[in-house]
Amino acid sequence: MIMAITSCSTIAISKLYFPFSFSQTINKKISINSIPFCSKKYVTKKLFFSIKNPKSCVYVSNSLVNDCSIDETSKENNSQVSLNVSTRTWNWRGYSIRYQYCGNSGPALVLVHGFGANSDHWRKNLPVLAQSHRVFSIDLIGYGYSDKPNPRELGVDNFYTFETWGCQLNDFCKDVVRDKAFFICNSIGGLVGLQAAVLEPQLCRGILLLNISLRMLHITKQPWFAKSLIKAFQNLLRNTALGNFFFKSVATPESVKNILRQCYYDTSQVTDELVQSILLPGLEPGAVDVFLEFICYSAGPLPEELLPQVKCPVLVAWGDKDPWEPIELGRAYGKFDTVEDFVVLPNVGHCPQDEAPHLVNPLVESFVARHAN
Repeated sequence: MIMAITSCSTIAISKLYFPFSFSQTINKKISINSIPFCSKKYVTKKLFFSIKNPKSCVYVSNSLVNDCSIDETSKENNSQVSLNVSTRTWNWRGYSIRYQYCGNSGPALVLVHGFGANSDHWRKNLPVLAQSHRVFSIDLIGYGYSDKPNPRELGVDNFYTFETWGCQLNDFCKDVVRDKAFFICNSIGGLVGLQAAVLEPQLCRGILLLNISLRMLHITKQPWFAKSLIKAFQNLLRNTALGNFFFKSVATPESVKNILRQCYYDTSQVTDELVQSILLPGLEPGAVDVFLEFICYSAGPLPEELLPQVKCPVLVAWGDKDPWEPIELGRAYGKFDTVEDFVVLPNVGHCPQDEAPHLVNPLVESFVARHAN
């Protein structure tokens, strides 16, 4: 569900800066009962995509990517492809984990969502990439329609950490994908992908990071005069009724829409379907506990600590209109030896995979093609 005060450098409750990623709905109309985030009864979806001007969808090193257009549900183009996107559950350590998949051949890709999001945020990417890849998108434990265990009942200080999610991602590759895979990650999902690759490098063939979280509220990045204030505020939210009140105040369609409109440069993409895809999983039992734990999680790894440890190729791409993770700070990640390039996605916000799939999908395909053999 909606997550707060974990990435911004200042606490601005009135402006509600949230650090997680979102995707936006595809333009075609789908019955609200036919999409998996609206019901626990999962169904197979059939989506139709056609690609215009595929030759213009090329990877350009050292900054900008060329534009191309994906005409979804066009019935006039002879290159139309019909693909089935299936939704299933996987038992991980006794917990039910939802995932989606599409494609029967080619290299394996695992799409990793950001904080507060879920696998539906990749719905513009999964069926397109599946034309030449085996593509999986997963609901990290605590999000989407995966189980949301209460961390206070588990007897551990922190359960929802990058180590937990990194282990989940690696086990998913071993149990479900049954192959090594490329990790395609957005926002905080990028930390998950990097952590997984550090823990078990033999499972990861490469990582593409889309607007990875800078983690500006990490304890090491907080100014000395703000540390005690931030800690006190986090404890207040977690240990008093204020936390539940705050969660309920943002768990409404209007609040979710307003937050989404902050992080998307093209606000016309913030549709009712998108809002529902974010909101409904956040109303599930246990979502508030996940929310309250993570806003107190100011420890754990930073991207700059994980990148030097990664053994596989890494590509960093950044929407240059991201208000939460400024590109001026993100450019520093392009200087690491493990990063082969830093690509600028023009006029795109925090979630490029959904706001600009016509840029991201070809970028993923070219990255995978360079490293698949």
